[in-house]
Parts: sequence; structure tokens; C-alpha cells
Amino acid sequence: MISFGDILELYASGVNLLSKRKLSLDSDLLGMVAKASGGSLAYADDRKVLRDDFHFDFWKREDCASLRDGLKYASSQQFPDFLMKTALVNGQLTNGSVLELKDSKGGSIASFNSTIPTKTKSLYEIDVINQTDLVSKIASCKDLALSTMDDYRTFQRNCFYMVRTHRGSDKVKLSLIHGSFFETIPKEKLFYQMFLNALHGNLSNKNIHLSPEVMKEVENALSYMTDQTVIASSQEIEKASVRPRLRIMAEVHTDGNPHGNSYEIPEQTFNLIIPEHLFSDELKDMVLRLSRNMSQIEVHHKRNGIHYVFSFQVKT
Repeated sequence: MISFGDILELYASGVNLLSKRKLSLDSDLLGMVAKASGGSLAYADDRKVLRDDFHFDFWKREDCASLRDGLKYASSQQFPDFLMKTALVNGQLTNGSVLELKDSKGGSIASFNSTIPTKTKSLYEIDVINQTDLVSKIASCKDLALSTMDDYRTFQRNCFYMVRTHRGSDKVKLSLIHGSFFETIPKEKLFYQMFLNALHGNLSNKNIHLSPEVMKEVENALSYMTDQTVIASSQEIEKASVRPRLRIMAEVHTDGNPHGNSYEIPEQTFNLIIPEHLFSDELKDMVLRLSRNMSQIEVHHKRNGIHYVFSFQVKT
């Protein structure tokens, strides 16, 4: 079973629209998703801009009684940019993919300012990161009866990142990238190592030397700092009149940028990038049939093994 059929449909629709020149590689990313997604969105963050600028009515023929009118066509400024509708296959929840947009005029991927890019996320994690249940509330209205299932808020959803680099130039590349290209070590280890690095940096700046035994105890204690839902939560500090919270941001390493020189993805292409464990002959046949201008590329991620790229060459 393909667990990201929603993203596959989005990619196929994008290829079709690009082939018919109804979209271009320089089109606004919000507008591209709106046009290619049809009615498959369970959440859109900037519902106001989608309606006003792209004539896309997120609530067309649908309603959400639990959401007050002022929020229905608002710019929520929450994570993620989009959430796809969930499906039920053989009694299991699937699809419901997370989609975040990243746009850049240069060759680097724009920074992740709201959360660490990961392979999967649950609605529960998303609500904790946002410190509000707005995303899950809107998604529940769209997913209707499926949202009443016990694991609706906890099942792990594939994360995809719609990344464009060199916008407006002949070097432009646009890709739907699975989060495995960015999460090359478990996110739990990443958080622990981040705090450990900060500790080492502070000790070095203050010229403080701890014995190996003490450092071992500290490292063991910090190894429990693994849960982003806790790390990102507002903290109650005794006698403090503010509740601090850590906003975790991330920049993409050169080896984690599939559009970089380390990976041979052609310019002026629209790509779907997935890890080896999600690849199948069924998927290959479906995607390669989309266009004669479609090719398959195998890339060796310098930090995370084999990934497959389906690359659609856009005619100019």
C-alpha cells in the first residue's frame, strides 16, 4: 500500500498542469498547491490569501460548526502550510500528509522557522508545536467521521516539503521532498545532541572543566531531552511573570539539499523525492506513465542512503 497517495495525486496533478502550461515553475507556491490539490486539503494555513488572491475557497460546499466565523478565512500562521485529507484503507488510517512550503531565490533551502523537518508527524505533535488545536480542529471538520477514530490525532503522517530553489532563473528546481531527506538521525537524538553541544559551548566559553565522571552523569541526564512536544511547550517557572518556550529552528546542511551540486537533479524540473523504503514497482509504473518527459534518478544521500527521484522536465 502506498501511504502517501495524496501527495502522489498532488504531484500527478502538478505535472499535468505544468504540461498544459496552466502553471509554471515560477508560479506562486500557494497558488500551485491550491490549483493542483482540488478538494483534497484538510487544512490550509493561509485561507484568506487563497480566497482573495487565488480564488480558492477552502470551505467550498463544506462547513465547520466548531470554528467561529472570523477564523474560517484567516491567515492562521500555524504549522504546517497544508494538511491533506485522511483516508481509511483496510481499517487503517492513511494519507493525511503534512505539506510545508519552502521558497528561495538562491540555491539554498529556506530555513525551517517553526519546527524541525522530520519523516513523520502526528496531529498531536502539531498541536503541541503550535500551542493550539486549531489545525486539528479544522482537519477534523474536513475528515468528518474519520476524525472520531481513536488514533486520528496520534497516527504518524508522512511529511513532505515543497521546495523551490533559484526561483525566477533558468536554474530553477521544484521538488516534493519526503522528510527523510532532512531527518538523517532520529529527531530524539538530534534534540539531545543540540542541548549537549550548547552545554559544551558554554563550558568552553567560561573555561570550566568538569571531570569525566560528572560529564557522564550530565550526558546521561540530557539523553532524556528527546521529546519535542515537551521542549516546545510553554514552561511554568516559579515566581516568573512570563512563560518561556523554546522555538526550534533549523538550517539545511549542504548534504541535505537535494537541489545542491552533490546530487544530479536537472534544472527546470518538477520532482518527487522519496526514500528507498517507500519505493515500489507499483509506484514507479504509476509515476513514469504520467509523461514521456518523466525520468527516474537514483541518488545516494551522503547521510541517509538511497533515495529515488522522479523528475519531470518542464518544457520552456
